[in-house]
Amino acid sequence: MLNNPTTWHKVDLVRRRDASSPGGWAYEAHLMVLTSGYASPATKARRAAAADLNRVGGIDDNVSNLSVVSFPDTFDPADGQVHSTRVELTDAERAALEKARRKERGRKRALDRSRRATNPGQYAPSKRQQARAARRKTAGLPERHVHVPGGARAANKAGVPKQAYRRDTLSAGYRLDRARLAEAAATAAAAKDHRARRIAERIVADHGVNLTVEDCDIRTWYRLWGRALQATTPGRLIAAIGKECEKTSGRLLRASTVTTKLSQTCLCGAQVRKSLAARAHTCTSCGLVADRDMVSAALAAHVRVQNPDDPSTAGLDTVQARTTQILFSPGLQEALSSQPQRGGRPSRGRTHAAAHGPGIPGRQASARRNTPDRYRPTPNETRPANQRHKDHVGTAAHTGNTAARGGIPARELIGWHPNTG
Repeated sequence: MLNNPTTWHKVDLVRRRDASSPGGWAYEAHLMVLTSGYASPATKARRAAAADLNRVGGIDDNVSNLSVVSFPDTFDPADGQVHSTRVELTDAERAALEKARRKERGRKRALDRSRRATNPGQYAPSKRQQARAARRKTAGLPERHVHVPGGARAANKAGVPKQAYRRDTLSAGYRLDRARLAEAAATAAAAKDHRARRIAERIVADHGVNLTVEDCDIRTWYRLWGRALQATTPGRLIAAIGKECEKTSGRLLRASTVTTKLSQTCLCGAQVRKSLAARAHTCTSCGLVADRDMVSAALAAHVRVQNPDDPSTAGLDTVQARTTQILFSPGLQEALSSQPQRGGRPSRGRTHAAAHGPGIPGRQASARRNTPDRYRPTPNETRPANQRHKDHVGTAAHTGNTAARGGIPARELIGWHPNTG
């Protein structure tokens, strides 16, 4: 690479999070070669095999899991059988995520206490501290100095802080904890990206490079299931699958939910109305009883898109879907069989993803119980999440392959370990 005069090279100065370095940053000089990325021989062999699968599949992405169902592109049982995969978090992984959340909350509380301790003049005592001071004064006891005031930030009538947070005095321990928190967040994000790539490689290797997914706005999901999506990161998975399809000479199609209505349709073409709380698909016309996510993924494999760059041009081929249901009936029920669902329905009203105001019942009591800023901690100045455009879902079109794959009906469950790097 370096001895090729036609290849551009670049030396760039970058910085990365390092809590042990002064200021929390480590600066490095990187030599960059502006060429295509390196792919190992094993990766090239895996992608070549995936390109020769000659299969077409659909993806149903939701908050708690990701379902994939694929068929041979000829929709002939002689060329292969239906294959399904479910990606979801296990109980052990959920426990690990909850443990990581508790550790993060502890670090943020430590940052808040440190800021209040070093800037006591910018905060008022909490109602509890004021009541204790009043009792001591009534009893004739000397006034006790409050080292860490637990009340609201000193602000004007409009609620704007009298002193900007950036002008606060920050201790060395605060800066170190802030760097550690940001470094842990960056490490967790990198681990999620790595896991998403590994899962995407496995899905493409099993189901081929011709996949279709519903065009959903995940930003709406974050307003309902913010914390759940931080654990499962469906956007990362879809983005990783789209990139893997492109690297394997394929593309990932996006289909509009308005023109297809996969969640409300059966393979036989009948309309099956169901709410978000109903996780099982029961059709009274053909008698199909299966998991609703698997049925939607199977229907996505029968979506035809006129313009690959415009999801609104997608339409469901109900005739082909009904033919597939008849031809693959021996193994279709097994592949689409129901599985227990978790996290499929938001709680009533605002969820944990929304901002809670004071006085919300069911919250744990604290020293700032009656203050207006009880659920509004001071900023910890960590790096904000990068804004992600809606196109992270990926755009794609089906491409032809040259070989066929046979097999037996299969159902696969992939465990997800987002906290391992």
